[in-house]
Amino acid sequence: MARTRTARTRSATALAAALLMVCGGAGAAAAVPGSGAETKAGARAGGSVSTPLSPELEKIRAEEARKLYGSPDVRPMADRRTSLISLGDSEISGEGVGTYEPGTDGPDNWCHRSPDAAVHRTGVAADVTYNVACSGASTENIRIGGTKQYADELVQSDSLAIKARNTRLKQIMLVVGANDDLQFGPVMTDCVTRYLTFQGPCEPKYDPGWQARIDGLVPKVERTVGDLRTVMRDAGYADGDYQLVLMAYPSPIGPDIKDNPKFPGKLIGGCVGYTSDAAWGRNTAVSKFEKGIRQAAARTGVSYLDASRLFHGHEVCMENTWARGLYVDLSNPFPPDSNSVRQSFHPNERGHGAFATCFTKMYQAGQQGVREASCADPVGAGQPRLYQLAWDDVFKPLRNAGTGSCLDADGAASAVGTDVRGWACGADKRNQQWWYDAAGKALYAGQTHDRCVQSEGGVKGGAGLELGNCSGAAAQQFVRDGSTIRPASDTGLCVTLPGAEARAKLAACDGSAAQRFVG
Repeated sequence: MARTRTARTRSATALAAALLMVCGGAGAAAAVPGSGAETKAGARAGGSVSTPLSPELEKIRAEEARKLYGSPDVRPMADRRTSLISLGDSEISGEGVGTYEPGTDGPDNWCHRSPDAAVHRTGVAADVTYNVACSGASTENIRIGGTKQYADELVQSDSLAIKARNTRLKQIMLVVGANDDLQFGPVMTDCVTRYLTFQGPCEPKYDPGWQARIDGLVPKVERTVGDLRTVMRDAGYADGDYQLVLMAYPSPIGPDIKDNPKFPGKLIGGCVGYTSDAAWGRNTAVSKFEKGIRQAAARTGVSYLDASRLFHGHEVCMENTWARGLYVDLSNPFPPDSNSVRQSFHPNERGHGAFATCFTKMYQAGQQGVREASCADPVGAGQPRLYQLAWDDVFKPLRNAGTGSCLDADGAASAVGTDVRGWACGADKRNQQWWYDAAGKALYAGQTHDRCVQSEGGVKGGAGLELGNCSGAAAQQFVRDGSTIRPASDTGLCVTLPGAEARAKLAACDGSAAQRFVG
């Protein structure tokens, strides 16, 4: 038995070693010096002053203009084709979709840009769409004066400078930060490795220093956003001439995989890892990361799109997944190396379709002056909705006036059927965070947008409360009436907390403190 265990462990270790590039870790090619910042001499572009590009970039710009218009000249702004562009890392480049533009799927360039990436699929009217994002990109590969990832790649800010002079940019999509101090890819790699080699969960290793990593990356994201603003100003744009959207990352994994009636198993489904680590990733790691990205957007004054809850219910191994799980490509490269698994845990084609819907709605909202919004699939129907609010601001505790305790998802779980009960209120407990959506009449759980409060067995007196798949069913429909919470189909019943740690239930409304909730 010992020999068998050792053999298995060695096999798992070999597979785990190939996971170095999971989640878009650092690029395999050595860094090459970038083309540098733009010069400051003035030039005219449709009446707006723009600075001339370096000779290297100007040559590229002229050639692209010739392909667009038949002439290398910089055209007046009003005469240009309209465009959209995405910048950043593997989350937005299209890695994980499986179809890639020639020259970006190895052997010398692993940017993994997909023709099915979000930027090419929005409903925003544009003549041209550009994807210059690249798997493994950090802020160093995007900012002014940064470094190239591959010899045949430009620094992404240089690509933006060229596109901004040849077309009239309407929306810039930016997703960046995971490959800076956070090192999300190597962390995921280690978590999977520890599972395959029976070393125990990775949460205890990373949780203590997680906030420090986020604190380190936020200033870098801010600097990058500032550089992109500078690039656009140097190209003759005012800040209000286009929309720059900084998007937060969604969580590709979650702990509720066994709620999927067709759960295939972790290995076959690709959700390899400890379930407790999946819960930490969804509830803590991604949540804190999102707050950092939001902070960077607020400090730089750009639009912010919170997609952190967008994939809830669509994680790897869940129904209608929007992310690719652990994936090993044995044919590219051959023999396999670290690049063989880099597509793992990234948005798939459906995930990019969801991104495209969110960016479309964000652009439309921006026309009305909205600068901050969140996107989610409210009932798991595959139809993302944009909310003109920030999740950080609306999920709050519900404290019972009678007991002083808070509504709590029992055991910090989020599986279907988890009891909703009273428990001592605790700061920042995600399982005690709730959001009442007045439009949908649903009470959402803080851990996941895929779970709503419902009355077990239907709407009736004495029915206990539990978590269920958000569906809009009658048992999940509630109205807030003052400090009471009542079933929409029978407002004579109220959510009641009969004891400090008792299970919440429906009971005839009687005006008692046990039926009043503050939050």
